[in-house]
Amino acid sequence: MEVLLGKTLEELQAVAQEVGLPRFAGKQLAEWLYVRRATSFDEMTNISLKGREALKARYTIGRHAHVAEAISKDGTKKYLFALYGDEARGDEAMRREARYIESVYIPDDDRATLCVSTQAGCKMGCKFCMTGTLGFHGHLTAADILNQIFSIPDADKLTNIVYMGEGEPMDNLDNVLRSLNVMTNAWGCAWSPKRITVSSVGITKGLKRFIEESDCHLAISLHNPFSVERQEIMPIEKVNHLNDVIALLKQYDWTHQRRVSFEYICWGGVNDTPKHANELLRLLKGLDCRINLIRFHAGVDQIFTSSNEQQMEWLRDYLTAHGITTTIRRSRGEDILAACGMLVNALSNNQ
Repeated sequence: MEVLLGKTLEELQAVAQEVGLPRFAGKQLAEWLYVRRATSFDEMTNISLKGREALKARYTIGRHAHVAEAISKDGTKKYLFALYGDEARGDEAMRREARYIESVYIPDDDRATLCVSTQAGCKMGCKFCMTGTLGFHGHLTAADILNQIFSIPDADKLTNIVYMGEGEPMDNLDNVLRSLNVMTNAWGCAWSPKRITVSSVGITKGLKRFIEESDCHLAISLHNPFSVERQEIMPIEKVNHLNDVIALLKQYDWTHQRRVSFEYICWGGVNDTPKHANELLRLLKGLDCRINLIRFHAGVDQIFTSSNEQQMEWLRDYLTAHGITTTIRRSRGEDILAACGMLVNALSNNQ
């Protein structure tokens, strides 16, 4: 059955007419889906019973609850969602073939951020990322992305969303942009784009389209300013060079409504040296941006070791003093399989 979650107002108007409802019922559908967050057609009481039955016969809403969770002592919560494909089958074989994705809820004083996934697994193969060990199992639909936002128990508390979970958003850009359209449009959730950040390892074709079709913030996973060294840990550097990514970003204005930032995991003696700091300054010169330094949390069989606190503080202060605002991201959820993909692995190993 076709899923309604993720459809635009125009598409919902077409759905209404298809099942014999007036065109204006499409706006009612949008309100039920994106404002009232309905989970069944029976809730849509301002749509005729005949219309609701016609909708049930052809469509499903696309909402489903998480199948597992882990709660940290610091309040961070990781949720596991199953993607069953043909949900109408409902048999045991289908459930054994389910793919799983993770979402992480991070409360922090008056902010509550949800980190969502855009793919099941990932193709990028970054050597430090636990998601890469899962392999690639498919793109998420816009409904799959939105369901993470709508279906967590703390959905009504969310203030920010980051597309930084499993997968590379620019590799699934059609569905990412569709979900962002729902989140930010007046007929949808009406969120300000400034409350949403989308990450990327740096796929120039996708970045150009994203920048021109969305007003949301952008975060680039940088991790090393030297191309040869970056290639060793991020295969994308072989085909999408960091210099080309930065040159593209410099073509746009980042001084007003939207922000570009760079994510930088710190490894002791690997990318936290004065040489790397100065190359970052050279590379990003003239670009209005910020850098987020991230402590590394090793998973199984990791060969990397995180920088110590003193070195990270030096790097932060050095970059900030030379004109690039730099912060150290506070670690969250370390006691609940913090790295992306670890809860998926845990569940898979227990089946």
